[in-house]
Amino acid sequence: MKVNGVCREYPSGLTVADLLSREGFREECVAVEVNEKIVSKEVYRTTAISDTDVVEVVSFMGGG
Repeated sequence: MKVNGVCREYPSGLTVADLLSREGFREECVAVEVNEKIVSKEVYRTTAISDTDVVEVVSFMGGG
């Protein structure tokens, strides 16, 4: 699977929530797109991703 432009290998059955946890992202601080479709935070734990998917994770940053 490709995550933020980098090819990665993960075990099968991975969910969006699992991926975020493995990559050190906090669910409440990111937006996720799988195959160019935004995934709602409410379904991160039930949305399975496969090794052919393209995932983009965008972190929200504060500043001023």
